[in-house]
Amino acid sequence: MSTTALIVGAGNGLSASLARLFAKQGFSVALAARQIEKLTQLSSEIGAVSFAADASKPDQVEQLFIDVENKLSAPNVVIYNPSFRVRGPLVALDPGEVAKTLEITAYGGFLVAQAAAKRLLALGGGAIFFTGASASVKGYPLSAPFAMGKFALRGLAQSIARELAPKNIHVAHFVIDGGIRSTIRQDPADKPDSTLDPDAIAQTYLNILQQPRSAWTWEVELRPWVENF
Repeated sequence: MSTTALIVGAGNGLSASLARLFAKQGFSVALAARQIEKLTQLSSEIGAVSFAADASKPDQVEQLFIDVENKLSAPNVVIYNPSFRVRGPLVALDPGEVAKTLEITAYGGFLVAQAAAKRLLALGGGAIFFTGASASVKGYPLSAPFAMGKFALRGLAQSIARELAPKNIHVAHFVIDGGIRSTIRQDPADKPDSTLDPDAIAQTYLNILQQPRSAWTWEVELRPWVENF
């Protein structure tokens, strides 16, 4: 059977590490983002196919899955990685920006999970993974919209994990509790491994995907060894 991994909200950092790892494992990789110009180099590097889609728009999500199915195959693994945040005091928050945070961070997760589940039920199994954050379990000050979105995404994951696991669909939520290392966020010389290595995070996603179904987990937390929690 063909194996296709769809990463929604693709870009640099974690999603790029996931794409490289899944390509190395022999998956066909589909990358989805609102602006696919940023994916040109990565797609060329690993032979992935890029698709333009706004995950918060139902018609675009449905078209995304149709396009992936036509160009590759129905995805066996779907990873939801987008997020958006607006920060500020509660009384100063722009309601429109708050709504946008919820649409991208949580509502889009529902749309992608629904479209994925329809295909995976027909296939007889697969996996749907959600990328969470510290805000999935802790509401920080001046960050109410992001906490709202990530709490909602976690609730979605927990609910559908219970619904879909008996149908051979593995749903998992990943709490990324700490800063992810990047070209602009490097570890200080005196504090090695104080940020999360995106390649190491990606390896955990693969480990969860490879779990025997007699011992599935629906959630895992990841943080650097020096992170407070």
